[in-house]
Amino acid sequence: MFSRAALGRRATPMIFHLFRRIPPAHSIAALYGMIVARARMPAFYRDYGVPDTVDGRFEMVVLHTVLVLRRLDAEPEHLRQLGQGLFDHFCRDMDASLREMGIGDLSVPREMQRMGEAFYGRKAAYDSALAGSDDAPLAATLARNIFGSASGPARGEMQIAAYMRAAVRDLAAQDADALARGEIVFPDPRAVAAPVMAKP
Repeated sequence: MFSRAALGRRATPMIFHLFRRIPPAHSIAALYGMIVARARMPAFYRDYGVPDTVDGRFEMVVLHTVLVLRRLDAEPEHLRQLGQGLFDHFCRDMDASLREMGIGDLSVPREMQRMGEAFYGRKAAYDSALAGSDDAPLAATLARNIFGSASGPARGEMQIAAYMRAAVRDLAAQDADALARGEIVFPDPRAVAAPVMAKP
């Protein structure tokens, strides 16, 4: 539905698609299942203060998907293809969720377009913020996207920023072959939250 390839990039000749290493569907499903399971952890909503709403849960799924895609983007082509498969799976899940919520067939494409734009906007913002060492831009982005705060402190933004930094480190250390098999490990948000919340 949405392509992660850059607009205007020349299409790969059809013949070469026959020789690409297509990631197994079970690996993609396993990765996405772990992303959703982690995004639903009560600690994010109880301890970090993420709104326990449809929007809040969407934001946490997006955040974890972005973290995994960021890791896969650093790998060779076959693992970057795994990232495309993961993103496609995310889109299918969002489409199914909209329909389960009673969104009509005529409205689903418009809502999916909105979600796709939101995803790309958040990915760009998170990638940019994570590229620097200062957590302030990352926390401000989290405050805006997750907590709906354009100014001033929002509860939990620094905890989530610390969690994202820990996740980046943990994901970077994980074996590429394990990722290809659909295995991934995120840090425990309860362990990350404690030292940050203890600051005055």
